[in-house]
Amino acid sequence: MKKKIAILGASGYTGAELVRLIATHPHMQIVALSGDRKAGMAMAEVFPFLRHLNLPALVRIEEIDFSHVDLAFCALPHATSQAVIANLPRDLPVVDLSADFRLRDVAEYQKWYGKPHAAPDLQKDAVYGLTEFYRDEIRTARLVAGTGCNAAAGQYALRPLIEAGVIDLDSILIDLKAGVSGAGRSLKENLLHAELSEGTMAYAAGGTHRHLGEFDQEFTRAAGRPVLVQFTPHLLPMNRGILASVYVNGEPAQVHATLAARYALEPFLEVLPMGLLPSTRDIRGSNFVHLGVIADRIPGRALVIAVLDNLCKGSSGQAIQNANLMLGLEETAGLMLAPVFP
Repeated sequence: MKKKIAILGASGYTGAELVRLIATHPHMQIVALSGDRKAGMAMAEVFPFLRHLNLPALVRIEEIDFSHVDLAFCALPHATSQAVIANLPRDLPVVDLSADFRLRDVAEYQKWYGKPHAAPDLQKDAVYGLTEFYRDEIRTARLVAGTGCNAAAGQYALRPLIEAGVIDLDSILIDLKAGVSGAGRSLKENLLHAELSEGTMAYAAGGTHRHLGEFDQEFTRAAGRPVLVQFTPHLLPMNRGILASVYVNGEPAQVHATLAARYALEPFLEVLPMGLLPSTRDIRGSNFVHLGVIADRIPGRALVIAVLDNLCKGSSGQAIQNANLMLGLEETAGLMLAPVFP
């Protein structure tokens, strides 16, 4: 019997991505979709690319009967998820795609998001959702907090290197390029085609980007001492994709060998041969991550490049990977679709 799934916030990009992936999932069935501003509408009206699917209409969250739901995905905006999840049945497994439960310390949440945490009692039970590093905890979790998409890209490039102690922890630089869908579906003037296309820009520079809270938390945890990285994201005029160029002080061959060994058995992580660098076009629409390592001309320095699809492996695909574990399903179920090319 298929697991019955509810998607809260199905009218956004990550909600639509969840629907796209679950549509071919062998063990999941969507039984409820919420979208408060679009309640009463069919998903085909909101996302015509899904019109071939027989889906429930969008409703308000309070109209959903959760007694018949096996797991809920919460794809709501930041700060909204806390209140919603606090009112869900306490025995209902939830995968949250927002930032609301990513930071273990509620004081850190207030620092980075500018408001007090609304559900601190739930925060202590939340498991950070970077699947390849928290797999065992996720299997038994009731609430899993999906990572930020930028945070995921940087961590895949760096966590094995930090844990193995093969790089200098005080000189890490992450230069990241991200597609515009990472900014969400809400109308924003700077995301209009005429203002975004044919150019690129840095944003949240100088240590202000909220995903730095995740880097601080996770890298410090991995190293056993404080680790602060320099991080600058850039917005590119493309729909999907993240490319993180990570500059480290470490022996390039050792950096490559460490990543290759750590990810050798991971189904979604592909470390390219030494000297070969990945492209976002090779992972588009998929749950795969490609990593490449190249030596710098300056001895003892290396460049690691990680690419992933921000809507899939960076968000909705990761969420389904975690849900598979929580429901006792094969971790890769519904996620082995090949990337879209060209």
